[in-house]
Amino acid sequence: MKKKPIVIHGPSGSGKSTLVKRLMKEYPDTFGFSVSHTTRQPRPGEINGKDYNFTERGIMEKAIENGEFLEFAEYNQNLYGTSKKAVQDVIHVGKVCILDIDVQGVKNVKKAEMKCLYIFAKPPSLEELENRLRGRGTETDDTLRQRLEIAKSELAYGEEPGNADYTIINDDLDKAYTEFKDIISKEIVPL
Repeated sequence: MKKKPIVIHGPSGSGKSTLVKRLMKEYPDTFGFSVSHTTRQPRPGEINGKDYNFTERGIMEKAIENGEFLEFAEYNQNLYGTSKKAVQDVIHVGKVCILDIDVQGVKNVKKAEMKCLYIFAKPPSLEELENRLRGRGTETDDTLRQRLEIAKSELAYGEEPGNADYTIINDDLDKAYTEFKDIISKEIVPL
């Protein structure tokens, strides 16, 4: 029996990728990560095909036109998206697929009427989010301002009733991770 995919969303810096990586490390035979495509440049330590499928804009735009993507969005002048093949690859090997996507992506997945478990990860405050983004050392003042503006709308979306099945406030990583696992145990697969 196929288990519905898990969609985790929230602003950049909310800790959603950290939660997913920790879950994948603890349960590598249970979960599979849908590796998204992006046209942005890799950050230090990111691996093509593992963290993202890094690609050129023209190639990704053509694949989108051909209907190869379940969801896609433009964020900070870069395209991001989840190919249908990436989700099918995870399901095909019998794992629960996890999608780590932004709000635009969530809206597209909902339009596709794919039955998913939607989990919204949020920081305890905008100030904490700003500290986390600054701590990465990858943002200019301009990109930081843009990310914080986008984060405000993503937080508003995530807090609207019906847009997420569950909300996790990531103010303490261990506590947030326990809550993440408890939700998945209750809704998808016992852990």
